[in-house]
Parts: sequence; structure tokens; C-alpha cells
Amino acid sequence: MTAISPLPTEPQHSHRTGPLLSPDGAVIHPSAQVANSSFAPWTEVGEGSRILNSTFEAYAYCDRFADIANTTVGRFSNIAAMTRIGPTDHPFAHAAQHHFLYRSSYYWEDATDDDAFFAARAARRTSLGADCWIGHGAIVKPEVTIGIGAIVAAGAVVTKDVSPFTIVAGCPARPMRKRFAQDVIDRLLALAWWDWPHERLRAALADFRELQAEAFLEKYQG
Repeated sequence: MTAISPLPTEPQHSHRTGPLLSPDGAVIHPSAQVANSSFAPWTEVGEGSRILNSTFEAYAYCDRFADIANTTVGRFSNIAAMTRIGPTDHPFAHAAQHHFLYRSSYYWEDATDDDAFFAARAARRTSLGADCWIGHGAIVKPEVTIGIGAIVAAGAVVTKDVSPFTIVAGCPARPMRKRFAQDVIDRLLALAWWDWPHERLRAALADFRELQAEAFLEKYQG
């Protein structure tokens, strides 16, 4: 007979199942693929993710199987599983769009890859603003900027810039509404809590949890 442990009777103080995040840089899952990218403190890359030519600013993270290329991921960005950020395009204006045009060395020993094409791809940067939330399965196209505090709904395909604190959804994504009234948005942008040092964030943790945005602003901005 298999013994079954009793349910805990004491309050549980942590739901963490992964490693403690680090002030020294990213915690990267062993199955992730990372190339030509940099990571600030307290960042995380989830299982099976692929990160190319990108920068993770402090506290940004991506969940499982995110595919992120040529992107600046802003502080506190929240990237859900199965997302695609900055997906690269094929040369569809040519007679052929297959990657033998630019990955030519894969097919012929005497052919070189098209370095200019790869350089043009890498130059088409995507930008995610601080504390934005990219929902499950969403796609954000190259050269798109997602504003601070914005939300991209699950499954959305974002082809145009998104204003701060705006919720977008659909294919192509369209604005649904603002998260807050404009005066609250302006005050949050002025407060810029996402730039606070680690110790100040910890000191304010209870208020982040308990106070709605306007009450938080009243306490910390006056």
C-alpha cells in the first residue's frame, strides 16, 4: 500500500517550484536556446524557449516555449508561454521566399549565406515596455512597440504599436480599452515604480498586493 501524506496544517509561505531568481543575471532553463543576448538581474527564461539577439531588462521573464528575436524586453515584462516576439520574415518580394536564398551554405558547399539579409533582420527591433503582459500564444511582429503596462490578449497578433496601459486583442490586434483612466495612467508614468531599486520594491510589497492603483498612487505620490 502506498502511503499518502496528510495535507499540511500550517500555512504555506511559498509556492515557488523553480530556482530562486538571481541578482547576478538570468535563470535560464537548461532546455532553452540563447544566442547573442544579454540579461539583467532577476530575469528568467523558461523551458524550451529560444532567445536570439535580444536584451532582457531587470525582472523581465518569459514562460515555456517563448520564441523571442531582435527584441528589447523591458523591465518587469511578463511573457506567457507559446508566444512569438519579433518573428522574422521571409523575402516574399523575390521570385522565391525559401530560406535557400539566405541560408545558402546549407545547400551548396560553394555558396555563402546572405549576411546583408541577416543584418537587415536583426535591425528590425521590437520593444516591450515595462510591466507589459504578453498573453499565451500571442504574436508581436517586428518593429512594434508595446507600451508600458499594456496587455496583449492571448492569441492576439500585434502588427501596430500599442499605447501604454492599453489592452489589445484579436487578429490583427485592436485596442479594447485602457486599464485605467488617463489621469491615473499619467500619474503611474510619472511615478515609474518600475525604476525603483530592489529594496524599495520589497518595502512596498504589501502595498503592491493590497492597494488598487489609485490608492497606491495616493500613498506614494501624494
